[in-house]
Amino acid sequence: MADSPVVTLYTTTWCPFCSSLVDSLDRSGTGYTRIDVEEDADASAWVESVNNGNRVVPTVRYADGSYATNPPAGQVRRRVAELTGDAN
Repeated sequence: MADSPVVTLYTTTWCPFCSSLVDSLDRSGTGYTRIDVEEDADASAWVESVNNGNRVVPTVRYADGSYATNPPAGQVRRRVAELTGDAN
């Protein structure tokens, strides 16, 4: 898992839900990789593939292959802690 991010956020620059999630994760110091689906066709296609053909953002993918659509930041932080073994 060292070579891949624990969590990847699929977002757009104009999405208020994306901005809220990013801001909350930044405030808590939760690391992530962010991909703009408007600039990455493969990322956009993946997001559509897990959202019934819709490009719903934010969509979050975890290192274990699981994903969540528009999750609250607390849920993302808990999942990251589970995957990293961080009890905090």
